[in-house]
Amino acid sequence: MHAVSDLATVTYCSRQLYYRRDDERELPESVKKRRELAFEYEQLLEADDATLAARPIERTPEAYRGNLRRAKDRLDSWDELADPTHRDVLLSGRECRGIAQKVLEKPLAPSYVSPGSPPKEGVWEPQSVRAVALAKALSWEREQLIERAFVEYPAYGVIREISLTTRRKADYRRAIREIEGMDGPPARLTNSAKCDSCAYRKRCGTRTRSLRSLLGL
Repeated sequence: MHAVSDLATVTYCSRQLYYRRDDERELPESVKKRRELAFEYEQLLEADDATLAARPIERTPEAYRGNLRRAKDRLDSWDELADPTHRDVLLSGRECRGIAQKVLEKPLAPSYVSPGSPPKEGVWEPQSVRAVALAKALSWEREQLIERAFVEYPAYGVIREISLTTRRKADYRRAIREIEGMDGPPARLTNSAKCDSCAYRKRCGTRTRSLRSLLGL
């Protein structure tokens, strides 16, 4: 059975997963503090500027409250997202297992709380794969069809609802195949911005080139 986090990592960079498998990493305190925001939406909506400025948010207090208000107005599931009955639930499916930070009941759906930043639209592909994996695990446990999931970016006050489309399911299956077929280090990436902040860059040996060298200057 595969870890949901492994599916997200192999989607982002299969070589990173290869090195991470032997590295037990403690969840950083900064990640924990950002995720705590996802359980305080109603309080944060009413918080003053000074209170918000003291929290790990990545928008101005005014912009942050605006993002939360738009989410509240747009999402039918706001009440459960703001005050979920089920928190940090370990889900075990037929192929994978992992923790959903929230499990909603009406309708049934998992939510993954990301400590990072959202794209302009939708969600990042690794997070899409993770959300699909959690939805499939929840579906397996409850024996119910699940066709949607949530990805939250609480440091930005952004919540994205996604449908389990054919393309998203295909990305999930591709991640499963890549993990199951991994029997050695995958090929290195070339000139990828992903490598700049990777904790395994030195061990991996991937080299990145500057814009100047790419232009032959």
